[in-house]
Amino acid sequence: MTQDTTTKRAVSADANPPEGFEESTNRGPFTTHNGPFFHRINDDGSFLHGFRAANQHCNGMGIVHGGLVTAFADGLMGTAVWRATQIVGLTIRLNADFLSIAKVGDWVEGTADVTRATRSVAFVDANVYVSSRPILHATGVFKLMPRHKKK
Repeated sequence: MTQDTTTKRAVSADANPPEGFEESTNRGPFTTHNGPFFHRINDDGSFLHGFRAANQHCNGMGIVHGGLVTAFADGLMGTAVWRATQIVGLTIRLNADFLSIAKVGDWVEGTADVTRATRSVAFVDANVYVSSRPILHATGVFKLMPRHKKK
């Protein structure tokens, strides 16, 4: 185990992300507690977030908990809102369709895109995968909060 001085959280070597991913250390307490999570910015400017599924992420059946995958998708969508608008967005609505499962050891990754933004709200699509197999598709509506600067 190594200690990350930014988050003060022990990171297991078992979380080994694919090449090009780095640990996301600028997250809130909820995400930090449930991680570690990683990110990568692609050459085209798009982003990916990911995590290595561990026992702590699973429900009683040994499957990654749907609540964690949904929270992960919510984070993807919040990132997409920020990257598209440079404004913090708060979740108004989140709809999730579970398409498959993830198990311990799987690399889970996803991305999201803003499909439309007005002055006050943004509409977002997110997809979460294990390899190329989709495990969740989510849509969301986010309230844009221009008075709240992202720290």
